[in-house]
Amino acid sequence: MNESETRAEHIDPQLAAAGWGVVEGSRVRREYRITEGRLQGAGQRSKPEITDYVLIYRNHKLAVVEAKRLGLPHTEGLAQAKAYAGKLQIRFTYATNAQRIYGVDMPSGVEGDVAAYPSPEELWNLTFAKANDWRERFAAVPFEDKGGLWGSRYYQGSAITNVLEVVADNKQRILLTLATGSRSRLRNF
Repeated sequence: MNESETRAEHIDPQLAAAGWGVVEGSRVRREYRITEGRLQGAGQRSKPEITDYVLIYRNHKLAVVEAKRLGLPHTEGLAQAKAYAGKLQIRFTYATNAQRIYGVDMPSGVEGDVAAYPSPEELWNLTFAKANDWRERFAAVPFEDKGGLWGSRYYQGSAITNVLEVVADNKQRILLTLATGSRSRLRNF
């Protein structure tokens, strides 16, 4: 069984059983394109960065899932999963071969096998342990993507998320620096 069949026949149903794509406000984005690939000249690009899944709940990207085919170790895609979660500024990441799941909490460094994927609400509560009225309001506002035809680049999404988090934390002054094609830098004053 190849990776695509493993995802379709095993991982998709596991995610649905946890409520992903079933619970209102939750979405599963398959083959999520993080970057288009670096420009190499003469109109050529390097290989794009694509993660197998991004789990979204209440308009927040909460987890990355990197899948490998049955027969490979369940941690085979762990380095990829961590790199993608870091680039997208997502707290939780999972690597799987559909038989076992390895989870990582990126900021704390806690990692290990998990029995099943957390539900959207469980992952939301783990990500945002402290309730915040502003975050609740922002979660109800979707980012415009013209029906999926286009979306923000990963660093633009990160910049927006960082600004909303600072506002949600009731900071009175912020400076957002985001040059075209660069990562954002956010400073609190």
